[in-house]
Amino acid sequence: MWIVTLILLILILGVIILVHEFGHFITAKKSGVHIYEFSIGMGPIIKTFKGKDGIDYNIRAFPIGGFVSMAGEVYEDDDLKKIPKEKFMCNKKWWQRIIILGAGVFNNFVLAIVILFVIALFWGSNSLAPKIGEVMDNYPAKEAGLQAGDTIMAINGHKVSTWDQAQIYLVMKDKDNVYEIKVKRNDGKTKTIKVSPKTEKGEDGSETKVFGFKIEQKEEKGFLASIKYAFGKFTSLISTMWITVVNLFTGKIGLSSLSGPVGIYHVVGESMEVGISQLIYLTAFLSINVGLINILPIPAFDGGRILFLIIEKIKGSPINAKFENMCHTIFFILIILLMIYITVFDIIRFA
Repeated sequence: MWIVTLILLILILGVIILVHEFGHFITAKKSGVHIYEFSIGMGPIIKTFKGKDGIDYNIRAFPIGGFVSMAGEVYEDDDLKKIPKEKFMCNKKWWQRIIILGAGVFNNFVLAIVILFVIALFWGSNSLAPKIGEVMDNYPAKEAGLQAGDTIMAINGHKVSTWDQAQIYLVMKDKDNVYEIKVKRNDGKTKTIKVSPKTEKGEDGSETKVFGFKIEQKEEKGFLASIKYAFGKFTSLISTMWITVVNLFTGKIGLSSLSGPVGIYHVVGESMEVGISQLIYLTAFLSINVGLINILPIPAFDGGRILFLIIEKIKGSPINAKFENMCHTIFFILIILLMIYITVFDIIRFA
């Protein structure tokens, strides 16, 4: 079973990476940038062939990334006798470089929307509204006064419009363990209810906050409903991922909530047990993750490179190439160290 899970993990990551890198590749090629290599994976090359266009197409050993190697990504880095000056990316127009750098993220987002649409079309979709469907007896939610039919409008002062958003705020750290949940009743009136969740321990010893209510599962089907769900779910997931990123820096969400390759492998295994639709959904979820992380204005990511271009445009002259490369290198090392930390934590957690 583990080998099947591993193969599925490689396939899922491979599709996401391929779609991302193809965005960079096709926009660079259409813009006339000289491309040395298009690679899926990192590390040693295990399969390669040279295309009629002179580009090396490679599959590398470790399915944890990929890249498109272009001439002059930061500065003129090759012999001008071999490559014409106009084929260096750094010599392309400002807006062309922005498009090339952002195309990978764009492709990841489009992939996710298409997948979500297909899921909704074939398997149906549930309403995204944070409406409570059931409140269980002998749990804090019932005792505090939450009722079936209540629609959650805000949690601890944070507005929510979907169940995804509500879930994030319900798991965030709260020093007093008191959550102020603003709800809208069926009669249109609003009420703020204070709930103190109880903590339950799982079989693996992990602790979970339990409020004691379930969300309403209202199934919707049809072409138009599928389109609505695809864009609504995409927007909802983007917002919750952004909330997660912001609160990682504030400390309200711990690094333990992040997952690396080992954690994703575990999730793929769990998704297999649920069914094919869950595996497909996981692909969309991870594609959005990859897109959002890459667009963050952090050096070593696409967003970081775009940030340098924006700064260049504002100041009216190129940023020192050595300084920019140094920033990308330092942050790349920090990202690798973070990935090692998360991977070690995942191994301990799932051992």
